[in-house]
Amino acid sequence: SMVQELSPFCTTVDTDEKPFTLALPDVWHLASDVYGKLKKNISVLDLAAYLHPTAAVAGTSRKAAQDLIAELEPFDRGGYAGPVGWIGADGDGEWAIAIRGGYIEQNVVTAFAGCGLVAESDPQDELEETELKFTPIRGALS
Repeated sequence: SMVQELSPFCTTVDTDEKPFTLALPDVWHLASDVYGKLKKNISVLDLAAYLHPTAAVAGTSRKAAQDLIAELEPFDRGGYAGPVGWIGADGDGEWAIAIRGGYIEQNVVTAFAGCGLVAESDPQDELEETELKFTPIRGALS
């Protein structure tokens, strides 16, 4: 869990007992906020670098999952699933994972979205979910 991943870097780590539903215009996500206080010798940038990519977008065990992704995906993920956030002058920060996005290069738009696949996943359901996740990007371009 994220609490376990953060524990070696923090003096305190906490999260709510139960996740909440994050309702966005086109999809809903099951989400959990995680709060922590970093140890004095750790920066929020150190933490973001260590956690990337998270199990939510790469799988577990991290090394085995990353090796499999490198073998099976015929493209570079670019900014997909990268950390996006801010850091203040006092060292505080807040970070999220860019699980949807894209870029424009000349006259070509490349959009990224994905789903969390598990053994019980239905490929058609996952494809439909991914298509829904592209709706805001398509809307911005039309």
